[in-house]
Amino acid sequence: MERPAWAPPGIDLSMPSVSRIYDYYLGGSHNFEVDREAARRAMEFLPGLPKIMQANRAFMRRAVRHALSEGVTQFLDIGSGIPTFGNVHEVAQSADASARVVYVDHDPVAVAHSQAVLEGNERAAVVAADLRKPQEILAAPELTGLLDLERPVALLLVAVLHFLEDTDDPQAAVAELRDALAPGSMLIVTHAAYEGIPLDQETAGGAVDVYRQIKNPLIMRDHDEVARFFEGYEMVEPGLVKMAEWRPETPVAQEDPYAFSGFAGVGRKA
Repeated sequence: MERPAWAPPGIDLSMPSVSRIYDYYLGGSHNFEVDREAARRAMEFLPGLPKIMQANRAFMRRAVRHALSEGVTQFLDIGSGIPTFGNVHEVAQSADASARVVYVDHDPVAVAHSQAVLEGNERAAVVAADLRKPQEILAAPELTGLLDLERPVALLLVAVLHFLEDTDDPQAAVAELRDALAPGSMLIVTHAAYEGIPLDQETAGGAVDVYRQIKNPLIMRDHDEVARFFEGYEMVEPGLVKMAEWRPETPVAQEDPYAFSGFAGVGRKA
């Protein structure tokens, strides 16, 4: 396979990547045939996957605007993926030019493309790091040089926690990040779940199996399990709800049924 000019040296073009699959769902161009094939196999079971990802992005934009309305102008987006239209820095900086954004991802394609997109933007940066190692993220010079952790930060964990297995101890990783943030900080989360998917669990489970086969298990958690990630933070109304139900900007009745898959919520540190 010929390596595209945008693909960093050393990446395995034969292995699917969840960030490139996500890019494909959103209509992006930074993915390989191996990613598209995995996505198509998952969509055989769960055809609404692109709509679920679009709902994720729409929630993220609403949550970023909410954080700005509450005076939070610093953003830490972990598991940020490959930049597409309407990314955090575009939403935040179009509303407040002083907003600062740090992206974090462990996929080299996501990191390389983020660096290219952010070139010349002095208030945004990207860190190559993994959510499983929060101290490496917090100590990264790109972060310490841009964000002031003595002031409120909006921490985004959008469509990433469900790729951490229980053996990775995601609760501990999130707790370490939560504890490092100043009072007034926000935690913005979406998480995959069987709840809300307009299909029976067995059918939806076929898509989950595809992710397991490509060695990126998709861990479906229930409401109470996801709520635990917000321990120590006060939930912002309307609480932990289906993505389309979190402060919608259009009538909920008009939403695609797949937009109600999984959970979304925002918490604030007292």
